[in-house]
Amino acid sequence: MAVAVLGMLLTAAGCGTGAEPTDSGASGSADTAGSSGKDASSKASAGSLTWEFEHIADFSGKLADVAALAKDDVWAVATENNGESNAHLLHYDGTRWKREPLPEALGAGDYPPFLEEVGEKTLWLRPQNAEAAPAVNRWAQWDGTRWSAVPSPPPGTAGDFEATGPDDIWTLDASRQTAQHWNGTHWATTRLPYGASDLAVVGPDDVWAVGSRSTGPGTELGSGEGYSQPASMHWDGTSWKSVDTPQARFKDPIPPEPGADLDQVFALATGEVRAYGINSFNHGEVDDEPADQFIRLRWDGSKWVDQEPAPGGCALRRPVAQDDKGLILDGNWYLTDDGKCVKVKRHRLPLSTGARKGSNQSLWLEEIHRVPGTDEWLGAGHVQVNQSGDPFGAPVVVRLKRGS
Repeated sequence: MAVAVLGMLLTAAGCGTGAEPTDSGASGSADTAGSSGKDASSKASAGSLTWEFEHIADFSGKLADVAALAKDDVWAVATENNGESNAHLLHYDGTRWKREPLPEALGAGDYPPFLEEVGEKTLWLRPQNAEAAPAVNRWAQWDGTRWSAVPSPPPGTAGDFEATGPDDIWTLDASRQTAQHWNGTHWATTRLPYGASDLAVVGPDDVWAVGSRSTGPGTELGSGEGYSQPASMHWDGTSWKSVDTPQARFKDPIPPEPGADLDQVFALATGEVRAYGINSFNHGEVDDEPADQFIRLRWDGSKWVDQEPAPGGCALRRPVAQDDKGLILDGNWYLTDDGKCVKVKRHRLPLSTGARKGSNQSLWLEEIHRVPGTDEWLGAGHVQVNQSGDPFGAPVVVRLKRGS
C-alpha cells in the first residue's frame, strides 16, 4: 500500500525533517514537519536553502550511506524494514536509479557496509563488522565501470575512515588504540596515546585524533571512582603526541558516574581544527540533576580555546560538511561564513507515497556528500512517516538547492 508506490525520481517534491536539538555528531537528526506542512522559518535568513527530493525508493526502510564519482555515477547503501539485516545497493547512472546486489568482492559484515570516497576516481565499499576482525579482510572498489577487490585493505577492523586521495588514507582501528595509514604502497600501524573516536586530516603531516583518557589530571574522584577526561592527539609526520586538552568537571555535588570525552574533530578548508564532545553522567540516579555540558573547542595554533557560540538553532549543531559559503550542520541547519544561522527547508512526501495529509514527517539524513567536480550536495537517509495504522520509513536521496 503506502510502501508499494514509493518508487519515483523527483526533483521538486517534499520532505519533512523531527527531533529536539541534540549534540550528536551524526547527521541523522531532524526537525518535525507536522500535518500542516509548514516549515519553521529561519530567524536569521541568509538566503533560501532546501533539501529537494532526488529519489524516493520503492520500499520501507532507509538509506544508510551515499557516495558519488560524478553526477551520473551515484551509489547508496539501502536497508529494508523487513526483519532482515541484509543490505543492497542503489545506483544512479544519469537516467535512473536501479537496485544492485552487493559485489561479490565484498566480505560479509554484521551491519550495512560503508561507502568511502577515495579520491575522485574510486569508491571503496567496506564491511561494517563487530569488534572481532575477520580472518581475511575483503573490501570492494568501484572505478566507474566495475567492482573489484581492494588489493590491500587495512588490517583489523576499521572504524573511522578518512581519505584525502588514493595515496593518503587514515583509519582508526575499532579498538580505538591504533591508527593505520596508507601511503599508496603499504599500511603503517601506529599506537595512539589515548583511546580515539574520530580523525581529521589537515595535511600529510597534520592529522588530529580525539577521544578520552582515564589517567592523569582530573580523572580521579576518590573512593576508586574515575572521571574520564577529553583527550586530543596530533600526528606530525613521525609520531602521535598527546596535546593538552581542557578538562571538564561538574560542580559539587558531582553527579553519579561522570565522564567527559571528545567524539568529533573537524578540519575546515582554512586548516582550522574544531573538536566536539560532551561532559555527561548516569542520568536518573539523583533528583537534582545538572544539565549535560557540551564541549566545543577550536585550535588557535598553539592551544585549544572555546569556540564562539553560533547563533540561534545552530548553537548546538555540529558540522558534517563544508561548501564555499559555510558549514552544513546536522539536523538540517546551515551556518554561513559570516555567522548567519539558516534552517534548511524541506517539503512533505507526496500523497502518492501513502503519507497522509495528517501525518507527522521527519527527515533523517545519515550522510551528506558533495558530487565531485560540482557544487552540488547529496544527502541520504529516510523520511519517517508517523500516522495512525500505517507508519513507515521512506528511503530518500535529497539534493541541496539554493534559492527559491
